[in-house]
Order: sequence, then C-alpha cells, then structure tokens
Amino acid sequence: MQLYTLKSQVEKSIDKAKDLKKTIGLVPTMGSLHQGHLSLLKKAVQSCEVVWVTIFVNPTQFNNKQDLNNYPKNIKKDLKMIYEISKNIFVFNPEISEMYENKLKIENFDFQDLDKELEGKYRNNHFSGVGTIVSKLFNLFKPTKAFFGEKDFQQTRIIDRLIKIKNFQTELVICPTVREQNGLALSSRNALLSTENKEKAAVIYKTLIYCKENFEKKSFKNIYNDCKKEINSLNDFELEYLEITDNKTLKKAKKNDVNKSFRVFICVLVNGVRLIDNILVK
Repeated sequence: MQLYTLKSQVEKSIDKAKDLKKTIGLVPTMGSLHQGHLSLLKKAVQSCEVVWVTIFVNPTQFNNKQDLNNYPKNIKKDLKMIYEISKNIFVFNPEISEMYENKLKIENFDFQDLDKELEGKYRNNHFSGVGTIVSKLFNLFKPTKAFFGEKDFQQTRIIDRLIKIKNFQTELVICPTVREQNGLALSSRNALLSTENKEKAAVIYKTLIYCKENFEKKSFKNIYNDCKKEINSLNDFELEYLEITDNKTLKKAKKNDVNKSFRVFICVLVNGVRLIDNILVK
C-alpha cells in the first residue's frame, strides 16, 4: 500500500497508469472508515485495475464549525482497514492547504435545485462544498469509475449532475447501504453516539420501513405525524426532516405520479449528531 500526501505524487502515478491503459477506481472518503466504506473499496477492487481511496475531511462542506471539529478521525486505523482489503490500494491523504492552497474557495454549480432539497435546506452551501472537492478529485485522478454509497443518495444525484456539467469521463457507481444488525445505517458519525443511543437509533430505519409500508395506505401528513411523535418521544432524539420525494428530482412526491419511483429520506438529530438515511419506496 502506498500513501501519498501531495497532488504532484498522485499525478505521476495516474499518468503512469493511464499510459498503461489501466482502469482507475476512486473511492472518496473523509476517513473514520467503517464497513460501508470497505464495501465500496471491495467493489472498486473487483471492478478496476488501479484503486485509489482519498481520506480528506473537506472543510467547505461543513456549515457548522463544531460539526467539522467533532468529525471523527483515526488515520492509523483507516490505513490498517484498507491494507486488510488489498495491499495494492493507493491512499491519498492531503492537508487542507494541498487541496485549497491559499483560501477555501467554493465553486458555484447549477445543480438544477437538487442542492436546495433535503440536506440543502439545513446545510447552507454544503453541496457547493461537495461539488468543489469532488471536482478537484475527478480532475486530479481522472477516474474510470467513482464509488459512492446509497446512504448519501442526494449526494449521488449531485455528483451525477456534476459529471454532466463538467463532462467528466467517469462512471458513477452507487453501492447499497450497509447496516448494523438493528438496521442503523453505518456512518462515521455513529462513533459519536452513546451505546444506548446507538441501540435506540434503530428507530430511524424502522421509520423508513413504516413509510414504505404505508405510503399508499395513509396520507403523508398522518405518516409524518406518527413518525415524529415516536422519534421525538425518545430522550436525545429529534426529527429534523422526513420526506418522500421523486427519486430523480428529489422534489416532494405526488401520489398520482403512478409511473415514477419514490424515495423516503430522513434526518434525525441524536444529542446533536446528525444521522441521515433513505430507502426506495416504490
């Protein structure tokens, strides 16, 4: 396994791989890896001849400084987990100054309002920050395929749009959400939960299943009220949003759109920790 911290080092390695006509897989992460990340890496190793994982906590996608400061980091553990998957994976772990040079400049994109829904309503400029760093990474690595998790489905819609805007020759591969036994979606933020709250957080996935099962039986207002009442009754838990949307546009679903597919999204604050999840409804 080779660990790089400089873009110039990456460029040399990528040029060499391109000269040999090798397929390049990219798995962008913010570190604090878990089995969800590792499932992306395994898929990349199966699909591509050269695999890169980036470990970089991107400051421009955080609108809350405390959230940025609290984001869990454990590079030694991350490297050990990567090595156990394959000794041949390349790792890029740059400093902020390497990716942003003199100042944290955010690029503006036309995401066709995908960035205005769901997370975008609560995290100002979050997706501009995501678009900025992913654009930088795609320009640097020129990946054949890039691997992202379904748990961050809104982000995958944003990146799909980014690929079209920038005309990147990269295939977006979306991998299924990996869950704890109780249904909780794996997330680096789970490390910030107490043992008790991690167990209680099973309510998040149960809520998504409830929405899926009742989507065509009850009004969304009744579904929402049922779910909000149950979640907010738990100590430390607060429902931030629960929405059923069009799977492509992420606009609120209309039940008479019979030929469309829909997805339910949820965000719950657990003692201040934001946990998001989603599943396909139909």
